[in-house]
Amino acid sequence: MTTGVRRRMGVDERRQQLIGVALDLFSRRSPQDVSIDEIAAAAGISRPLVYHYFPGKQSLYEAALRRAADELAARFLEPLEGPLGARLLRVMGRFFDFVDEHGPGFSALMRGGPAVGSSTANAMIDGVRQAAYEQIITHLGVAEPPARLELVVRSWVSLAESTALIWLDGRRIPRAELETQLVHDFAALAAVSAAYDQEMASIVLRVLSQEPADGPFGQLLARLSAFAPDVPAVPAQRLPPR
Repeated sequence: MTTGVRRRMGVDERRQQLIGVALDLFSRRSPQDVSIDEIAAAAGISRPLVYHYFPGKQSLYEAALRRAADELAARFLEPLEGPLGARLLRVMGRFFDFVDEHGPGFSALMRGGPAVGSSTANAMIDGVRQAAYEQIITHLGVAEPPARLELVVRSWVSLAESTALIWLDGRRIPRAELETQLVHDFAALAAVSAAYDQEMASIVLRVLSQEPADGPFGQLLARLSAFAPDVPAVPAQRLPPR
């Protein structure tokens, strides 16, 4: 008969374990509803030992938030291969994987939670948004994005974030449809901006020229074409002057 011996963890290993346990609990319930006692029990250690590694739940939450932020930012990484529409669709799939896995934690982070309002939390959230923005700009192949393009991309990142929050409240729309719709939203935002600016028009036309008919952008054009015959014509006197 052998006796099991519990292996003693090093300081960094124990901290990483606690962060992982806390992130798992925060992902399933709002962080303010998770106690230090629950975290200690899930980690198999005493409450005082948790405080040995972290001063309090706020610092542990921020450490878990850092890990989640890094993971969320990584969801926007995508090889620079193939049509842009297909790339964005894959990115949205991974983004919603994260939202699905970490729903309550994601919602608490964006809507309110123990770290909201702190400079650390705000910096991490802004870092995720900036990482997403930079990735999309890279995929567009624009070295120095014009102001209108920056507006489009940042607006779209914000739209994806707010769409995910609304979707979490009941999941009333099929997730796959929302992922596709967000890709279409990107195309629509870019197209509207292109109507006002020649530089944006050049970027949009270049992207569309590389899109297959059966890709997300091609599907959007097909849907709009089918919808167009039912749209009433705008009287000539209401059209803006050229």
